[in-house]
Amino acid sequence: MAHSADSYYVPHSSYWPIIASVALTIGVVGAANWFNGNSTGQITLYIGLALVAFMMFGWFGAVINESLKGMYNEQVDRSFRQGMMWFIFSEVMFFAAFFGALFYARALSVPWLLGEGIGMSTNMTLWAGYGENWPTNGPGNVGGDFQTMGAWGVPALNTALLLASGVTITIAHHALKAGNNAKTVIWLVATVLLGIIFLGFQAYEYIHAYHDLNLTLESGIYGSTFYMLTGFHGFHVTLGTAMLIIITWRAAKSHFNPEHHFAFEGVAWYWHFVDVVWLGLFIFVYVL
Repeated sequence: MAHSADSYYVPHSSYWPIIASVALTIGVVGAANWFNGNSTGQITLYIGLALVAFMMFGWFGAVINESLKGMYNEQVDRSFRQGMMWFIFSEVMFFAAFFGALFYARALSVPWLLGEGIGMSTNMTLWAGYGENWPTNGPGNVGGDFQTMGAWGVPALNTALLLASGVTITIAHHALKAGNNAKTVIWLVATVLLGIIFLGFQAYEYIHAYHDLNLTLESGIYGSTFYMLTGFHGFHVTLGTAMLIIITWRAAKSHFNPEHHFAFEGVAWYWHFVDVVWLGLFIFVYVL
């Protein structure tokens, strides 16, 4: 049923939000148990992730069907845009907390452990012999010796890939606004491929770090912040790639037109956000 421009669309009751809550809870509980050595944690995490995938497939499908049936009007479009803006803002705060943890550890905690700025030799009174600077795995050489990940190998290549993907999705957006659906699909496919290649290189980087550099989650504060920041970013790239695949399929089905294509724009906004976060990671985690 179509709604006029001056009506206010009220969504019907849906079971997808409760499924999302249950799925995320199961996933978090599974991950926590897995990281703490519980034998059931891994399978519980996988069950939670499978439920998340099921929820996303079902919920996306419901919204797509409502859109194709003409149930949304300009008011709903504005609501979607405002919701996406607030979502991206929450993601900015999410990563700001992690960058803040990196700053605190690197610029404040390590100097304090070395006795800088507090008028006492903390390293001698509490951790005798600790005299390292960043990168550090803390007093006691937690996790053993390790090597850092260089910036000008795979990380630099991944930076180029993400920057290129920002260009390709922008070209696709301009093609969509120009009404050239074939060109839109081609450049969306290019963006998806760049995202997948990025994830492949990141997987290779993690394998190299664990097996060749002894850089693991147990490598003190450096290892923790490295995997916390790059790992969560990789998770966001995975979600963004999944969303890109969905809008590529929708574009191929001619679901979008130059006037109505918020789903495309929402994913494009998210992808550009992922690009910007990676630039911050590249500078503050790999280069500096």
